[in-house]
Amino acid sequence: MTLAIRAEGLAKRYRLGGHRPGRLLYEEIGARLRRRSAPPGDRPDGWIWALSDVSFEVAEGEVVGVVGRNGAGKSTLLRVLSRITEPTSGRAEVRGRLASLLEVGTGFHPELTGRENVFLNGAILGLGRREIAARFDEIVAFAEVERFLDTPVKHYSSGMFMRLAFAVAAHLEPDVLVVDEVLAVGDAAFQRKCLGRMESIAESGRTVLFVSHNLAAVRTLCASVLVLEGGRAVFRGPVEEGLARYERQLASGGGELERAAFSGPLASELVLERLRLRQAGREVAAVDPGLPLELLLEGRAEHDFRSLDLAIALFRDGFRLFTCHDGPSGQPLGAGRFESRFELPANLLRPGVYTVGAGGQRPGLGGWVWADDVTRLEVSERGAMEIDGRDLGALTVTYAGSRRSVVEERVSPARP
Repeated sequence: MTLAIRAEGLAKRYRLGGHRPGRLLYEEIGARLRRRSAPPGDRPDGWIWALSDVSFEVAEGEVVGVVGRNGAGKSTLLRVLSRITEPTSGRAEVRGRLASLLEVGTGFHPELTGRENVFLNGAILGLGRREIAARFDEIVAFAEVERFLDTPVKHYSSGMFMRLAFAVAAHLEPDVLVVDEVLAVGDAAFQRKCLGRMESIAESGRTVLFVSHNLAAVRTLCASVLVLEGGRAVFRGPVEEGLARYERQLASGGGELERAAFSGPLASELVLERLRLRQAGREVAAVDPGLPLELLLEGRAEHDFRSLDLAIALFRDGFRLFTCHDGPSGQPLGAGRFESRFELPANLLRPGVYTVGAGGQRPGLGGWVWADDVTRLEVSERGAMEIDGRDLGALTVTYAGSRRSVVEERVSPARP
């Protein structure tokens, strides 16, 4: 077996707080004074291990998914493998030419045109001008930016940026392709094109390392997964077994919400702490679309509210799909802990990854607290309704209590 990637004892340490290069003198003095006056437990100085003793191997031609909760070290690992970041200890070997797509527009110069950036990116990947020119038309056709090819990319939308960046990385035929959450940007049609291109790359015998929170895409593309937890590699093996472990990670997290994510004048009066998903009476990490879904929002009210609306919202690809309230507007809420329940019917959500927002407001009295991105909701392919195998969009309207009835029964003629 020929190895494409070998990592041995990879570790990466970052400093919290402390000196930041480029900080002005008065900023540095103020920061040091604040650190000295702060209680010892509140001082920001310290170290965090983004990666700790990570070892694994990837065979040539293998497609491996890298999954883990936010902050598990996925992006740091890809940066180390891409030689963007030096590891604190350990070593990583990559055989062949590596192309990485770690974020929108990586390696693009904003003042250069799309055409110039294609050649610049190709040169960074080690290709000559003739090699890039031979693939140029295919890259442009995939990205669908022909009209804007000679426009500086600083005027591109994020979607155009992503299409061109992905097209360059995927069409220059690297030996190893490293992709970090590329399917989080772009419309559904572009995401399908990306998946199709990555499938063709994998079938051609090239190696792919694919980081994504979209578990359906990981199942479609990958033959195995690497699961990271707290900067450590805790599993390396078959897809279903690895994703089951990752889902247990999510469930064990309890759905805690980050206090800093919420903004608004009520942020200190209405504290939202947890958001749990429940189906068939048990908590889940991945949602079965064929079953009703409950979202349980837990928090604490610092005082009595005479009138308060609580709501969640679902987003996909940056668009708000709908907002769901927990009851009629203007209900009272007493001081202390509370739990608010939101119910979604079966077969409403199509497979994919959604962003959940949550918050509350005092209707007619002013004051609100809200966050657009408090957690992600993964809807699996299992149990999804289809018509002739076609995608039905982000939402499917259910029967909503109506039933069909026979108004007039027509008797078909008997067949001989």
